[in-house]
Amino acid sequence: MKNIRGIVFDLYGTLFDVHSVAAACDACHPGRGREISVMWRQKQLEYTWLRSLMADYVDFEQATRDALVFTSRQLQLSLDEAARSALCNEYLKIKPYPEVPEALARLQAMGLPLAILSNGSVNSIRSVVAASGLVLRFKHLISADDAQIFKPHGSVYTLAEQQLSCDRSELLFVSSNAWDASGARHFGYPVCWINRAGNAFDELGQSPDHVVQGLDELADWLAAQQITSGS
Repeated sequence: MKNIRGIVFDLYGTLFDVHSVAAACDACHPGRGREISVMWRQKQLEYTWLRSLMADYVDFEQATRDALVFTSRQLQLSLDEAARSALCNEYLKIKPYPEVPEALARLQAMGLPLAILSNGSVNSIRSVVAASGLVLRFKHLISADDAQIFKPHGSVYTLAEQQLSCDRSELLFVSSNAWDASGARHFGYPVCWINRAGNAFDELGQSPDHVVQGLDELADWLAAQQITSGS
């Protein structure tokens, strides 16, 4: 990892907790918030993959809204247009994981440019990062909108190479989504998988180069790498 010239992060589920919307979901249907959030997220992911396979791109905000409509119908829960809009707005304000703000500050202090590469729309990414107060931590906010297809398609991973003007082998890709980590590793990035939940890694013919339980552990590891390389 001595040749790393930048770090590229996934956003949803990696830096920011998608299930921080569960409280708002619960306010709409008490006792069902987590159930709604889990199905909503899974269907959101499925729609990005299916849209990519069908070559029928819509932006992430539309995929998120469509997934919420499906979820409410599947669970037979009433959700009018005002409630749907309010919940989708919550997705623009999801919260960072507790260790993330300090860990990003430490990583930035190492002198490495930090970037986000997300399936989120330009507006989604900017809104989430701005709401968290972490905008100044990132040199680049890169959206799949620019490729008009979603990760794990290779054309999305190419965007980070282009924006950071680095070869893929020089950019550490960080994701807590095993499917995304697999896609990035297949593309040629060295990959760190954040495995907060102690899950098994997906069987897609790829393996992460490094595994941590939180972003703070990544900062610790890279600091140690720098110390080692300088000794």
